Amino acid sequence: MKTSLFEKFLNINSWMVTLALLGVAQSGLSQNRFSDEELLAMERPIAGIQSFWLEELTFLEIRDLIANGTTTVIIPTGGIEENGPYLTIGKHNLILEASCPAIAEKLGDALCAPVVKFVPGGNIDPPTGAMKFPGTISLNAATYEALLTDIANSLRQSGFSDIVFIGDSGGNQRGMENVTTKLKSEWEESSARIHFVREFYSPGWEETESFTEQELGVAESSHDGYHDDIWVTAMMMVSDPEQVRFEQRVEAGLASINGVAIFPLEETIELGKQMIEFRSELTANAIRDSINIKR
Repeated sequence: MKTSLFEKFLNINSWMVTLALLGVAQSGLSQNRFSDEELLAMERPIAGIQSFWLEELTFLEIRDLIANGTTTVIIPTGGIEENGPYLTIGKHNLILEASCPAIAEKLGDALCAPVVKFVPGGNIDPPTGAMKFPGTISLNAATYEALLTDIANSLRQSGFSDIVFIGDSGGNQRGMENVTTKLKSEWEESSARIHFVREFYSPGWEETESFTEQELGVAESSHDGYHDDIWVTAMMMVSDPEQVRFEQRVEAGLASINGVAIFPLEETIELGKQMIEFRSELTANAIRDSINIKR
């Protein structure tokens, strides 16, 4: 049955009344909203939690941590790239998921910003380096440095006094160094300071390899030809063994890398934990040294 013109008119009026009432309701709600100033000054209505990750905290928890002396924040940079047939392309990010909180805990007054997962990984078109492989995401140098600059400036605005770059991949290092040099100049009159701690990457990787061989007695005896080794594999397994396809490799009889077995599972996870402990201590010391340098 067709709707008459009069009925259509009534329906339109009904909708107009409904929208008007919604507008009044919304206006009333906005009048009851806390102002920014009230929110920033309010007491926490519930107890806070303990986490080293900035993204897992509320703004009130972060505010109070900064006020109570947690004034260092680490910006970890990872990447999305090819890592052989066993490891997922988020290798660097997974290693940082375990490493950054360990570093922050050793410092005692630090938090971790979210992992920067997008970094330079080769030319996009025509592709070079890791960009030849499906799944890789690459930023050009200007985009990467602009991203780091905005993140660092945001954290300075939040009230952190020492902002620290670390990176798990070689391709990340130059951009972090460039941004640090630039911000040191721009922040000269600021109480905040920017730091690039290269030591997490180098000599962090080399020293961790030597520690594993000399102190833990674990050394590679061959090379399988992949962008993979026992160090990255064991550290990734601390966070998630599935990301190295542990079960699938055991079933296929391929549970080793470069001559080193990755089973039993518990032993390789413990190996990864010792590697992270060693590398995190080295990095925490380097961060302290950088922070303690006078302007």
